[in-house]
This record gives sequence, structure tokens and C-alpha cells, in this order.
Amino acid sequence: MADDGAASFDALVAGADAAMVVVTAADGDERDGCLVGFHAQASIDPRRYVVWLSRVNRTYRIAQRSSHLAVHGVGIDDHDLAELFGGTTGDEVDKLAAVEWTPGPGGVPLVAALPVRFVGRVLTELDLPDADHVGFVLDPLPAGPGAAAGPPLRLSDAKDISPGHPA
Repeated sequence: MADDGAASFDALVAGADAAMVVVTAADGDERDGCLVGFHAQASIDPRRYVVWLSRVNRTYRIAQRSSHLAVHGVGIDDHDLAELFGGTTGDEVDKLAAVEWTPGPGGVPLVAALPVRFVGRVLTELDLPDADHVGFVLDPLPAGPGAAAGPPLRLSDAKDISPGHPA
């Protein structure tokens, strides 16, 4: 049987072992956040970042109406927060009621326990019709003093978290 490239692709992606982030969104009184493994810097000058949100996720539906998104780094010691934001669905649970947060630009929730973060103004969506995730291109805003980052929580560290929604 010929390799159509899928096995090579899967091996490369598995070996990358992406750092996990929590992305939060707000639109009026609606707010939510989710655990995200698909994200990357997309440009150096000007700075651009892309986060990919699952179409079935409540955070995605709110992000479509949001002017800003916050991207929070998740450390290896933040597994409980990764489980909250990745293992529950905002369709059933108010995840933000379980954590301390403050509103940032556009009302986007800034999770106090995840201080390594940035807020980005949403520039555009990358919506591929046959894809299960939609990309949000962000223009990072000037931030205050950075927080010290410890080792990130990696995809391999979060394999025990059952997703609140299927991909």
C-alpha cells in the first residue's frame, strides 16, 4: 500500500508536540475560552499570530463576533486549567465562573492564573470550507511588562484530557 503522505504528516505533527494555549473571547455579555493546540506566529513585521478554533466550539461562535482574542500560555503546572478549558464545553459550563479574570481590550477575559499572554485585535478569519477549524489572524496589541514563562504544557502532557466537544 502506497503512503499518500498521511503517515508522514501525522509523524511530523506528533513530533512537533505543540505548546497548548487558552484562547478567550467576548461579545457583550457572552464570554468563553478553550484549550487550543493549533496556533502560530504568522509574520515577524508586522507581528501577526493565528489561532485555529474548532467550528463546534462555543468559543469559536463568540470569536466570530469578537473584536479581540486573548492568547494565554499554559504552563506544565497549569494542567488543572487546561482540563477546565479543554475538558468542558461552554455550552454546558461557565468556565470563567471557576477562575479569576479581568476584562481586557474588547472585553476579552484575561485569566489571572495565566499571566503569560497577549491580546490581539482580530484582523480576519481563515475559513477553509472543508476544514473543521477556522483561523483567526491577530494583530498583537502593545502589552505591559511580560511575565516569566516556565515550561509550557505540551500536547503530549494534555493527552489525558477528554475534549468537551469532538474536533
